[in-house]
Amino acid sequence: MVQIALIGAGGKMGCRITDNLKKGSHNVSYVEIGSRGIERLTERGIVPVKQEEAIADADVIILAVPDVAIGQISKEVVPLMKTGALLMLLDPAAAYLGELPARDDVSYFVAHPCHPPVFNDEITLEAKRDFFGGVAAKQAIVCALMQGPEEHYTLGEQMAKEMFAPVMRSHRITVEQMAILEPTMAETISSMMVTVLGEAMEEAVKQGVPYEAAKDFLLGHINIQLGIVFEKVNPFSDACLVAIEYGRKAMIKEGWKELFRPERVYEQVDVMLHPEKLHTLQFKET
Repeated sequence: MVQIALIGAGGKMGCRITDNLKKGSHNVSYVEIGSRGIERLTERGIVPVKQEEAIADADVIILAVPDVAIGQISKEVVPLMKTGALLMLLDPAAAYLGELPARDDVSYFVAHPCHPPVFNDEITLEAKRDFFGGVAAKQAIVCALMQGPEEHYTLGEQMAKEMFAPVMRSHRITVEQMAILEPTMAETISSMMVTVLGEAMEEAVKQGVPYEAAKDFLLGHINIQLGIVFEKVNPFSDACLVAIEYGRKAMIKEGWKELFRPERVYEQVDVMLHPEKLHTLQFKET
């Protein structure tokens, strides 16, 4: 049995983790200071405890708090950890930027959900509508041991599998690789492109296409496009290839893959944790 301290237990992500940890056999101390978060825990029959009490005897401390708060909260939490304890983060940003306090006698572990994949074998409505994961739909996770003994990777991975259950695969990567996946690949690029898809549909509607017709047409095409690119089901038509090249020339900057260079990855993580810096950045025009 592992003694766990869950910090931010009543938040959006915290409640997801709380619901899953309640199903296990570990001793969990739930920490929450926000009034709405305390209400959510009360609805679950949970009485929150003070942070200092929860951390003192914890084998694993999980920070289910906003990314921008991890740097400050870790400075409060890490000095209270017992020797040999494991601190788990749910995002690589603060760890990647070096915002965690230096302490050699504790371990740092980062885990992040991949979320349920577009192509899946889910059959229940609950699982089909579990877009985020951690409730009914299976998902993969990525894990990184930033510092600590190898047995703490095993412990952290097991905790992550319980927190994000049901988990179908676990991938071991580094913190640096996790930062490449998020924000660069999944947020800076993929999330941005998906918002553009939504704007494209709205523009079609503005041009007179009925909303439901535009939505059905776009979502259906996205499905086959994803199948072509990621599942290799069949190639794009010759005409579509021409349209793709037209769109690329009209919309995409040359050299966009520079976003994956280490210094640009660092810049993206930095601006996510310090959004006021976004307005001071200079982007090249082509």
